[in-house]
Amino acid sequence: MDDQNKNLILATALSFLVILVWFVLFPPPEPEVPLDIAAPTTAQAEDPGTVPTAPAIGDAAEPATEVATETADAPRIDIETPRVSGSISLLGGRIDDLRLKDYRTSLQPDADIVRMLSPVGTADAYYAVYGWAPGGGLDADAVPGPNTTWALAAGDTLSVGEPVTLTWNNGDGLVFERIISIDDQYMFDITQSVTNTSGAAVRVAPYGMLTRHGEPSDLKNFFILHEGAVAMADGELAETDWDEIPDADVDPSWGRPAIVTEGVTDGWVGFTDHYWQSILIPTGVQSFDQALTYAPRSDVYRAVTRLPTQDVADGATVAVQTQLFAGAKEWETIREYQSGGVQGFIDSIDWGWFFFLTKPIFWLLHELNKLIGNMGWAIIGLTLIIKAVLVPLAYKSYVSMAKMKELQPQMENLKEQAGDDKQKLQQGMMELYKKEKVNPAAGCLPILLQIPIFFSLYKVIFVTIELRHAPFFGPFQDLSAPDPTSIINLFGLLPNAAPDPNSLMALVFIGILPLLLGISMWLQQKLNPAPTDPTQQMIFAWMPWVFMFMLGSFASGLVVYWIANNVITFTQQYLIMRSQGYKPDLLSNITGSFKKKAAEEPKK
Repeated sequence: MDDQNKNLILATALSFLVILVWFVLFPPPEPEVPLDIAAPTTAQAEDPGTVPTAPAIGDAAEPATEVATETADAPRIDIETPRVSGSISLLGGRIDDLRLKDYRTSLQPDADIVRMLSPVGTADAYYAVYGWAPGGGLDADAVPGPNTTWALAAGDTLSVGEPVTLTWNNGDGLVFERIISIDDQYMFDITQSVTNTSGAAVRVAPYGMLTRHGEPSDLKNFFILHEGAVAMADGELAETDWDEIPDADVDPSWGRPAIVTEGVTDGWVGFTDHYWQSILIPTGVQSFDQALTYAPRSDVYRAVTRLPTQDVADGATVAVQTQLFAGAKEWETIREYQSGGVQGFIDSIDWGWFFFLTKPIFWLLHELNKLIGNMGWAIIGLTLIIKAVLVPLAYKSYVSMAKMKELQPQMENLKEQAGDDKQKLQQGMMELYKKEKVNPAAGCLPILLQIPIFFSLYKVIFVTIELRHAPFFGPFQDLSAPDPTSIINLFGLLPNAAPDPNSLMALVFIGILPLLLGISMWLQQKLNPAPTDPTQQMIFAWMPWVFMFMLGSFASGLVVYWIANNVITFTQQYLIMRSQGYKPDLLSNITGSFKKKAAEEPKK
C-alpha cells in the first residue's frame, strides 16, 4: 500500500479516535433524578420574595427587601388543564406549584409526574412572582409584597377558558388586580392593573420575576447541553450558565451580581433545564429591562423583567400584560408560540453551534416519526435519507476505492523500482493517479461528512424532549438512554436490570445494540483485504471492537443510527464495487483473518 493511501487511512482512524477521546473526557450524564420534597433550608427560608432592593426604577423606587414565607394553611387556587395541574398561592399571589401531566420522572409505572414549579419550603423551590414597585412618595407597604394575602375576586379553578382574578386593596385608595389565564398548553397570561382613588397621582413600576433557590439538584453538567438562563433581546440570543450569574459584576441598580440588558423592545428571559423551561414574556410594552441576578446570602437566582414606570392619575386605571411559559420544551408547541408572536422562541431549545444541521435533522426526524409512529424506525428512515443525499459523493468515493484496488499491482511495481527513494515513489504514484484519473482522497470524504452529522444527531437525541422515553421495540423503550440489555439479562429476555450505565460493569457487559454495531463495522472492513502494513492491520482490527465498547454507554438511538449507517454503507460499497468490475471476496477476507491468526498462534 502506498504512503499516501496509508496516510489517508491513518487520518481516518485518527478522526474516529478524536470522537472516542471526546466522549471519554466528557462522559454521558447521570440519569434523571426525581424531584423530591424536602424541608426548607435556612437559605430558602431567608429568601427575599420581591424585586431586589435598588435606589430607583426611573422615578419608582423598588420595595424594601422582605422575607418570602410559606405556610401549610396558606389559601390556594387550583390549576387544572389537560396538560398541567397545580395551584397558585394567594400568599404573595405566586404561581409556585405546577406539574406536567404528560411526563413522568422515569419509565416506571408508578413514577411521579414531573414537577415544574415548587413553593418555598420544598427542594429546588422555583416559582413566578408578579408585582409593582413603589414610586416617589409611596412606601413599600403601599404595594403588594411577597407575604401579602390576595383575595379571590372571580373564578374558582384556573383552567382553559376560565381565568381567575385576584385583588388587593392597600386601604389608601390603591386597588391592585391580577387576572391570570392559561391556554391548553403551557402559556399563562397575567394582566396586572392598579386603580387609583387616592386623590393624588402615583407612580408604580410593574415587574415579573422567576425565582430559583439554588442550582437545580438534577443538573446534567454535560458540555453538549446548556442549562441555566436563556434570554432573547431584540433578536440576540444569550445563554448564561448557572455559574456565570454569581460571577457577574455587582450592579449598583440591583445591589448584587447581575447581568442586565436595558431597553429591550422585543424579547424574553428565563431559566432552562434539560427538558423544561420557564420564560417571562412581556407583551404590549415599548421597552423593558431584563436582569439575571444572584443573592449570595440566600443562594437565590432570579430572572426579572422590569417594565417602564407607570403614571396613574387620580381616578385612573393602568394595566400591563405579560406572559409566562412554564412547561416542556416541545418543538411543535414552542414553534406555535413563535408563530403567534414570541420572537425567536424556537431558539430557547439548545440547538448548539451546528444549528444549521441540528434544526433540519430534528425537523426531518420529527416528521418521519409522525409519519411512521415509531422513533426507532424514524431514525433508520433518517439514515436512509441522509445516505441517499450523499449517494453521488459515495459513488465517486467507492469507484475511486475500487480503482485503487485495481492499481495495487502497479503500485507494488513502483515500490520495487523506487526502493528507498521515497521522492521517486511519490512522483511515480502521482503520475499513476493522474494517468488513471484516480483521487486517493475521495475515500475519506464520506467519512469526514459523517462526523458533523453524527455530532448533530447526538445533539438532537440528547437535547430534544421528543426523544425522551421514545420507544423502539421490546426492551428498547427509551432511545435517549443507553441500551438496557446485557448478557446479565440475556439481552432483554430476562426481567433483570442491566448494569448501571455509569458503572464499570456496564462498560464490560454491553448490550445487543453495541454488539451489532461492532459486527457491522467489522463486516464493512472485510469488503477489502487486510492492509499489509502491521500498524494499519492493528488499527483496523481493533477499531470495531473499541467503538463497540465505547458506544455502549451512548443513547441507544444514536447506536441504532450508526448500525443502520454501517449496513447501508456496506450495501452501497459492495454494489458499487461490483459495478466497477471489482468483486469483493467477503468470505475469503473473513476466513483469511482467522487463518492468519491461527498461523501466528504457534509463534507465541
